[in-house]
Amino acid sequence: MGAIASAVVAILLVAAPASQAATPSPTPPPSNQQFQNSISGFLRDDTRAPLEGVKITAKSGAFTGTATSGANGSWNIGVPSQGTYEVQLDESTLPKGIKLAEGQTNPRNVTFSQTSNVSVIFAFGKGIVVQQQDFGQNLLNRLVAGLSFGLLLALASVGLSLIFGTTGLTNFAHGEMVTLGAVLVFTFNAMDLPFWLAILLALLGGGLFGWAQDAGLWRPLRRRGSGLVPMMIVSIGLALAIRYIIQFYFGGATQQLPFAQSAEIQIGPVSISPNNLWSLVISAIVIGLIGIVLLKTRLGKATRAVADNPALAAASGIDVDSVIRIVWIVGGVLASLGGILWAYYRPGVTFDMGSQILLLIFAGVTLGGLGTVFGALIGSVIVGIFVELTTVFGLAADLKYVGALFIMIVVLLFRPQGILGRRERVG
Repeated sequence: MGAIASAVVAILLVAAPASQAATPSPTPPPSNQQFQNSISGFLRDDTRAPLEGVKITAKSGAFTGTATSGANGSWNIGVPSQGTYEVQLDESTLPKGIKLAEGQTNPRNVTFSQTSNVSVIFAFGKGIVVQQQDFGQNLLNRLVAGLSFGLLLALASVGLSLIFGTTGLTNFAHGEMVTLGAVLVFTFNAMDLPFWLAILLALLGGGLFGWAQDAGLWRPLRRRGSGLVPMMIVSIGLALAIRYIIQFYFGGATQQLPFAQSAEIQIGPVSISPNNLWSLVISAIVIGLIGIVLLKTRLGKATRAVADNPALAAASGIDVDSVIRIVWIVGGVLASLGGILWAYYRPGVTFDMGSQILLLIFAGVTLGGLGTVFGALIGSVIVGIFVELTTVFGLAADLKYVGALFIMIVVLLFRPQGILGRRERVG
């Protein structure tokens, strides 16, 4: 039944065979800044002034990488693989009068954990004061990063919420719609298309995939009167099929999009990477536009009417099938955009990247209230911020996503309909 949707995925990916995507042609060994993984940080004295010209070294086995802090105190060492590295600050390169705070370990061992970047903080001057400042600085940085992550989650969540609101379908293949956006950008960029055109074509491809899903699978099932539970099971099978079609053409390796590696910049008291900053701005603008469309336009009002009561909307002269089809197209575009931003946030493109955050997308939608667009926005932002802040308070990075699901469970125990959902009688 998902032949059309699967065929669309295959057609969109056939231009980049697996051998090309997963095994690039031989190139010279990458330089320090071309590795996909990195160790980075900022060096500031106890007055928060940046320390420039300080040498940092990272070692693991036969690999040794070095970096020198820039004018804003930032440094970044690209490393060939994830693992444990010994990071050492060359104290002889510190400015006169500056020394490490008492109790600082140098060198120290750092280990990667489900991320491609590890941050290392060195405290200077009076240790206790600096540690307090570092905690506050880290808390602020994680809060901003959480907002960026929450907004990119909201892009995917809003599309999923629109689909659920208008059709009642819990679509487990939505994660693959997220993956498709990032994979298509990589594919079109590998074809030497301009980067902006690759992004535009990826968004169009996401919309086309959404349309194909509805036209080839979900609309026929709705006309046959299929129940929501069987349709949900079909969506699980479709998700698995699409995931491994993508893997067949794209390969199992992690690939990077252009400009994926960038040093953090300082904006007032906040340290943030340019990619996360662009992600925050783009997500906020797109979500704002979606809100305006839903509240101010005829299409938005028709969409809300269908979500509220499809039978009454049809009796009022609204073409329900057309509205649902538009919702699928918009949902596909939003999921693709979310996938592109997710590829920069991780960073990296993999065949299963959408499934990795699918539960967080569901958590945001459920927490905000099933079928409510603005609820999905609020729920996703809460999930994104909570995920990032948990690492500040000592929760292992491997468990931070579990914490987001835990807070969803706690909230739903006290408000089962979600933050903005409405109470409904069952039975």
